[in-house]
Amino acid sequence: MHRLPLPLLLFLLCSRAQAGEITGGTESKPHSHPYMAHLEAVPPQDKPMTCGGFLIRRDFVLTAAHCAGRSIMVTLGAHNIKKKEDTWQKLEVIKHFPPPKYDDSIVRHDIMLLKLKERANLTLAMGTVPLAPQFNFIPPGRMCRVAGWGRTNVEEPGSNTLQEVKLRLMEPQACTHFTPFDHKLQLCVGSPHMTKSAFKGDSGGPLLCAGVGQGIVSHGQSDAKPPAIFTRISHYRPWIDKVLKEN
Repeated sequence: MHRLPLPLLLFLLCSRAQAGEITGGTESKPHSHPYMAHLEAVPPQDKPMTCGGFLIRRDFVLTAAHCAGRSIMVTLGAHNIKKKEDTWQKLEVIKHFPPPKYDDSIVRHDIMLLKLKERANLTLAMGTVPLAPQFNFIPPGRMCRVAGWGRTNVEEPGSNTLQEVKLRLMEPQACTHFTPFDHKLQLCVGSPHMTKSAFKGDSGGPLLCAGVGQGIVSHGQSDAKPPAIFTRISHYRPWIDKVLKEN
C-alpha cells in the first residue's frame, strides 16, 4: 500500500471511509489554536470515533454533522491529546443540533452545533473563533489553514499533538468529480498539484482564512488526493445564529 507523507488532520469521510488524516502538515505551536476541540463520540451502533471541532461560544462547539453520537465528550485546551495538562477542560455534550436538511447519504449540509453541559473557562489556551458572516462569500484562490489531530500514516494511529497545514481554496470546477458538489454550500479546498490535503478521520475541524472560520472539514477522496470538500460556514450563519439565540 502506498504510504502518504506526513499526514495530519484526522477527518471522517462519512459513508466513504472512517478515520484518516491530512497530508503534508507540521506540528502546531502548543496552544496557538486555542479554539480547537477534540471530540470523542460514541455512535449508536459503532465503535468510538474521534473528530475535530472548534469553540464558537463558551458553551457551543461547531463540528461536522456526521460526527454525531449517542454521547460526545469534548476536550478543550489540549495540544498533546495523550498528555493531560492544567489547560485541559473536558466537557460533556448535552445536546446536538444538525441542520434540518442534513443528508448523510450524499454528505450534504455537513455541519452541527454542540451544546456543552458547562461553559468553558476562557484562557490563553482556550478561546473562541469568529465565524464568517452570512454574505461573506470567500472566493477561490485564498490560502487558508486547517488544524487537528490525526494519523501520521494511513496504517498508523492518530497524531498525539495538534498539527496544521495551509491549503488553497480552489475553483468549483476542481471538485466536479464529487457528486453532488454545491459551490453555494461547500468549499473546494486543496490544490491537486500538492500533497497537502484533508483525508479520512477527525472531521469537523475548522478552516480559517485570515483568522475567520470559513469552512468545516467534511469529506474527500479515499486515496487522499486533493482537493477535498469543506462545509461553507457563511451559508449557515442564519441557522447558527438562530440556534445560539434560542439556547
